[in-house]
Amino acid sequence: MKTDTLFYDLVREFPQLFFQLIGKPEVNPNIYTFTAQEVKEQSFRLDGLLSTVTGSENEPLYLVEFQTYKDDDFYERIFGELFVYFRQYRPPNPQWYLIVIYDRRRNEVPPHPRYQTLVENHLIRIYLKELPDDESLATGIAKLFVETRKKTSTLAQQLISKATEEIADEKNKKKVLAFIQNIVVNKFPELSKEEIEAMINLGDDIEKTGYYQSVKKEVSLKAAKKLLEEGDSIERVAKVLDLDIEEVRKLAQK
Repeated sequence: MKTDTLFYDLVREFPQLFFQLIGKPEVNPNIYTFTAQEVKEQSFRLDGLLSTVTGSENEPLYLVEFQTYKDDDFYERIFGELFVYFRQYRPPNPQWYLIVIYDRRRNEVPPHPRYQTLVENHLIRIYLKELPDDESLATGIAKLFVETRKKTSTLAQQLISKATEEIADEKNKKKVLAFIQNIVVNKFPELSKEEIEAMINLGDDIEKTGYYQSVKKEVSLKAAKKLLEEGDSIERVAKVLDLDIEEVRKLAQK
């Protein structure tokens, strides 16, 4: 699973954490729905759109973009796509914000001065590597995406303890704990189940969640493909990654 996909999962599954991250903790997450909006007759899709539900049209519209590499045309493209979306769908919201999440500041190519008015009134930029070392769950989970392996282990365990203590609802608690584990699995697909457990010290009940299983499967298949390309045998790949041998065989034939 790509990192940007996982970050969009964070916005969709835990919008309250997202609004805390961008400095708007007062926003009611229940009035928003997360969609990946196709723009008809155009060759693009807005992957992270937070649109309001019926009755809350006076609240702002949010578009979330996660960027981990330099793109000279990024702001040209995203502002252009936004206005094509506005023309086609005509959302009723009087205000909108473009939220750009960068892993590191060096991956941003500054917008051209012609966009200064949009930048001042509609753009919010977050640099994950520069987030403060505060104690909020939202900031900690966001930082987990960019921490080193050693720091990931420490931070993940801190977040697990914090979520366990602060989240009263058992269903939501398990979702957050599973998501923390999924970030680690996604970052280090080469690690075994035992190594992941040693890093973050989570119980078996989290591994039984459907969300964890789907992410783990996707990461395992990605690792399997890489091992096959490097010359490992089908049998060894299946054994090491705990995959069905027929599944690995089909992967090798693609």
